[in-house]
Amino acid sequence: MPSATVNNHRPSELLSRLASSEPEVKLRALREVKNQIIGNRTKKLSFLKLGAVPAVAGILADSADDVIDCNNNDCNVNNNINSILVQSAAALGSFACGFDAGVQAVLDAGAFPNLLRLLSNSNEKVVDAGARALRMIYQSKLAPKYDFLQQKNMEFLISLLNSENENVSGLGASIITNSCETSLEQKALFDAGILRRLNSLLECGSLSQKDASLESLASIFKNNSEVVSKFAGPEIERPLGSIIDLLKDRYPRTRLLACMCLIVIRSTSPNLLQDIGIKSKLIHILIELLDDPGQVGDEAPFAFSSLIAQKEDLQKLALEANAIDKLHHHLQKGSLHPRRYEGILLALADMCSKLESCRSKFLSLQVLNLVTDALTVDSADVRTAACICLKSVTRSIKVCNVGNSFAVLVLIFNANRAYEMPIQNLSAGYFINEMVVVPLVQLFLDPSTSVQVAALGAISNVVVDFTTHKCIFVQCGGMKQLVQLATSMESAVRSNALWALKNFVFLADNRLKESVFSELTASLLSSLICDPEPSVQEQALALVRNLVDGCINSVEFMFAEDGLILGAIGRQLQSTVKAEIGIQGMYALCNVASGNEFHKEAVMHQLFPQMVDKNQSFMINFLQSNDSQLRTATVWTIVNLTCRSSPGAFGRLVKLRNAGIVSQIKNMVNDPCVDVKLRVRTVLGQSMAFGDN
Repeated sequence: MPSATVNNHRPSELLSRLASSEPEVKLRALREVKNQIIGNRTKKLSFLKLGAVPAVAGILADSADDVIDCNNNDCNVNNNINSILVQSAAALGSFACGFDAGVQAVLDAGAFPNLLRLLSNSNEKVVDAGARALRMIYQSKLAPKYDFLQQKNMEFLISLLNSENENVSGLGASIITNSCETSLEQKALFDAGILRRLNSLLECGSLSQKDASLESLASIFKNNSEVVSKFAGPEIERPLGSIIDLLKDRYPRTRLLACMCLIVIRSTSPNLLQDIGIKSKLIHILIELLDDPGQVGDEAPFAFSSLIAQKEDLQKLALEANAIDKLHHHLQKGSLHPRRYEGILLALADMCSKLESCRSKFLSLQVLNLVTDALTVDSADVRTAACICLKSVTRSIKVCNVGNSFAVLVLIFNANRAYEMPIQNLSAGYFINEMVVVPLVQLFLDPSTSVQVAALGAISNVVVDFTTHKCIFVQCGGMKQLVQLATSMESAVRSNALWALKNFVFLADNRLKESVFSELTASLLSSLICDPEPSVQEQALALVRNLVDGCINSVEFMFAEDGLILGAIGRQLQSTVKAEIGIQGMYALCNVASGNEFHKEAVMHQLFPQMVDKNQSFMINFLQSNDSQLRTATVWTIVNLTCRSSPGAFGRLVKLRNAGIVSQIKNMVNDPCVDVKLRVRTVLGQSMAFGDN
């Protein structure tokens, strides 16, 4: 059998051929450019650097202008022109396909309006080529947005969707997927009857039309319960049935898109699709699609994550369907595409985010080793996903270790001290070992900010440990690096570094706290308390709260460098309008107030600085807050300040009464929050002991 002729002209040679005045030479050059760049990013870049896109766009523009009515001898000319139009559109579409740099080049070259002109060409092949190229562009976020609120744009969209050419109607659906972002646009599309047309394409359209319609429907439904309710109502025939039917489609991509569309509907309107059969079917299909070797298999774990995220009932069903076993099996294969690798790790993270049974299964399968290996791969997205997975698994209060389990119970309030306890973020000593800690610490200096933040999130859970294992983290330089990251230019890094330090000193011994404080210094900690970013302020105050645990030695941290930290807390409480900052600041003062007389008076000075009108104290605002945690923290501080065993308690009680605090406390005896009510009764009992009726 004779071998096929292979054109292998170099890009520079082809570029010169594109400039030829001979139509046949130009046509062959266009065809060869298209064939060379299909699926080849390296070739695309080579041609981009040589300026091939403007050259092809120029040919398209010139040829579109040259189109003439076909009569007599003009037919041959028109056929040549149409062939050039088809090949130039195909080449531009190939440049844009899955390649944002190519999309930008096509748009910069001014080809977009000329591609639109092709849709009105009398030649069906030209129309099809133009529609294909435009669909490639509309796969990218760089594509021009359509304003559906303008009547002419809506009419144009309807004409596309009503076209018998499947690429033209598919283009209409792709435009919706790319451009529909607001609730007004979603409603406008529904009111214009677009959903009815899309639903009919689901029922009787081609494969391409079904897939494009599913994607556009998901965009119209997203976060718009009103549109979903209307779609599920009587206005549209078999609304959800047409989507559910596609779960059984023979094509994997169609099944995936049908799953994704139904997931959007469930997330937007939780009262729909509650049948356990549908839930189980979605889980089984998505797990099955993991076996697909192509893009469908790469995207399936992301769809699976969006289905089960924050939903215990679905996580339980997924566990029963052996989802963790199957995700583990795919991880074991190795040599995964980065997108698939990332998706599987995130799916495992969501599986382990709520249920102890899922975390136990994760550990029993030794998945931890594979996740730890992912911390060192080349892809930043994979490293980030591995960190998120570790954070999810280490949330466990009870961690199973080869069949043995133990629980850690922590009291948030211990005597008169208030700790910032990591809610659902407790790990036992299982994770405190070099295999996990060392690679996480190394990621603190990762060039990717997202990796840094994710690594800090994971280590925040790992370091919450009540044994001597914290020394491992110190020995590998983790503690010092956290302090350095607390000064990062990125607010997310600063905030998460402080979060990790806060957890690290949780219930730590005095020696460890002194080490942390000596690294931080009072001046740095006070500046972080006054950071421009509220999230950083909150975590800095929470760190102080855990550093000052009511013991005299740790309370003294507040008075270092002439009381810089205490003064910073007072200033923040005076000016803050955020309850979260007030809560952490008041608990920090609450712990200081559990110290001796000097400490209590220092707290009073911060609560009631020199003011003309004492009734303007922020304490009144805190006690009247709608946030029960802020009310609790404030009343708890007053409890410590007015403790009957303290010699100066009566004097402080008088100041509190004069400032209107005691009167406000009396109004809170029936507070709806039990914690507040109990502390209010304690304050009033202490007040009555001093003769205050």
